[in-house]
Amino acid sequence: MEFFCLCLFSAAIVAADQITKYLVVTGIPLYGQVSVLPGVVGLTYVQNTGAAFSALQGMRWLFVLVFAVLTVLLLVEYFRKPLPFSKFERWCIAAIYGGGLGNMIDRVRLGYVVDMIRTEFIDFPVFNVADCFITCGCILLLVHLIFFNKPFWRDEKA
Repeated sequence: MEFFCLCLFSAAIVAADQITKYLVVTGIPLYGQVSVLPGVVGLTYVQNTGAAFSALQGMRWLFVLVFAVLTVLLLVEYFRKPLPFSKFERWCIAAIYGGGLGNMIDRVRLGYVVDMIRTEFIDFPVFNVADCFITCGCILLLVHLIFFNKPFWRDEKA
């Protein structure tokens, strides 16, 4: 049941990501800008062929390979050799995976990732909903692993 709920959560993230991307692509011209909260956040339609901060541009095969390996590792970890992750940590991993899947769908289907959220109060690269879930999931997972999941760091004595 937990696995089903985690998959449903990841699917909801993918749906939210893909819907927002569709709305931006159909409503804003490439590099067009719309201010949502003036001085705070706006929308800009950008096509990103790289990763964070446009790193590794044009390396779609690498992203697909890494995502496929991550998928296999997550399935093996969950069903064969579970690590001592708490339920909260598993939800964080599901958020990271859902965000990654949302971006992977773009990479495979379009050859690039649609980014659209632009911060106006600081100079920061344009990002998307999937990136938000990946970033927040990673931060929450790391904080929880470091401060609240002591069994994860214990050595197993055979």
